[in-house]
Amino acid sequence: MSEILNFHYEVDGTDFTSAGQSSVSVKKELRRLGLPAEIIRQVSIAMYEGEINMVIHAHGGVADINLYEDKIEIILEDHGPGIKDIDLAMQEGYSTAKENIRSLGFGAGMGLPNMKKYTDEMYIDSVVGVGTKVRMIVNIPG
Repeated sequence: MSEILNFHYEVDGTDFTSAGQSSVSVKKELRRLGLPAEIIRQVSIAMYEGEINMVIHAHGGVADINLYEDKIEIILEDHGPGIKDIDLAMQEGYSTAKENIRSLGFGAGMGLPNMKKYTDEMYIDSVVGVGTKVRMIVNIPG
């Protein structure tokens, strides 16, 4: 299986107004390439949630989207504090976001659960004090 396309984005972790720009860009590219609307929706939601998490918790990071014939791979990587308890973080409503973040309407504890919900596969590798890498797959029906 050969890789068709790669999109690489730097996620700015200093400004909430820029959060989501990468997912919007990917959405436009996937639409331009003629992918099914449901696939585009899944990728956009998963990626947006990941971007917001990187801004809230890790002061930014990088996003790579690899488009293959049969799947889209989303890789999000940051050098933030890491996730202490992944199982707990995967529970809907659990959040470590500070009150100032919640007052902006973010940090409701749905980021990781939504990322899992809208992808076919999701893997989290996180080391406390080092950072987190999330790899998600959205299958493209043949």
